[in-house]
Amino acid sequence: MISAQAWADTQRLWDFQQMNHEPRRCSVAVGLGSHDLGVADTTAGLYHRGMAPLIVFTGATSRTTHERMPRGEAEHYRERAVELGVPGQAILVEPNARNTGENVRFSRALLEERHIPVKSVLLVSKPYEERRAYGTALKLWPEVEWVCASAPMTLPEYVDSIGDARVVIDMLVGAQQRLMIYPRQGFMIEQEIPGDIKAAYERLRGHGFTGRLVPEAADHT
Repeated sequence: MISAQAWADTQRLWDFQQMNHEPRRCSVAVGLGSHDLGVADTTAGLYHRGMAPLIVFTGATSRTTHERMPRGEAEHYRERAVELGVPGQAILVEPNARNTGENVRFSRALLEERHIPVKSVLLVSKPYEERRAYGTALKLWPEVEWVCASAPMTLPEYVDSIGDARVVIDMLVGAQQRLMIYPRQGFMIEQEIPGDIKAAYERLRGHGFTGRLVPEAADHT
C-alpha cells in the first residue's frame, strides 16, 4: 500500500516535471518515442490544432517496447497519427534513436538532411518527462526555441491509464534522478531543483521506489 506521504511526494515530482508551456505554432513537432501511444495522440491533436505543419516521430525499440511495438516506436506512432487523420506526407519517421539525446540529435539531423528550416520545436513527451526532455533538447540544440507539450492529464488519470501506481512512481523518481545527475555528465542543461523536490525524491527513493534509477556513472539511457 502506498502511503499518503508517498502520494504527496509523487504529486510534487509530477508537478515539477510540468513545464507549463502554452502550446503555440512551431516549425515542427517532435514526438518522443516510448511505450506510451498517448504521445502520438497528443502530437496528432496539436497538428490538427495548427500548432505545427510537420511532425517527426523518433524512436527505435527498447526492452519495454520491443514486443508491443515490433516495427519501432516511431513507426507505430506514425501509424497511430495516420489513424487519427494526420496526412502521411506530414510525418517524418526517425527510427534509430534509443534515448532522449538521440531523439534530439537524430531528429535534427533528419530535418537538416531534408533542408527543412527550423526556428522552433514543439517537443511532445510523456507528462512526467517534460522537464527532462526540455533540459536535454536545450543542451543539444540550443539554437531553436523549445515549447514542451504532453497529454493534459492529472497524476491520478495517468496512473489509471498505466494501471500500476508503483510503476508510475518508479518512472517519476527515475526522471527526477536524471535531472539531478545528467547535467554533471553533460547530457542536459543544469536546472534549479527546489529543496522540497529534492526531499520528496529522497523520501520516495528511501521507500524503495528505485525501479527506474540508473547508476550515477552510467551512460545516458
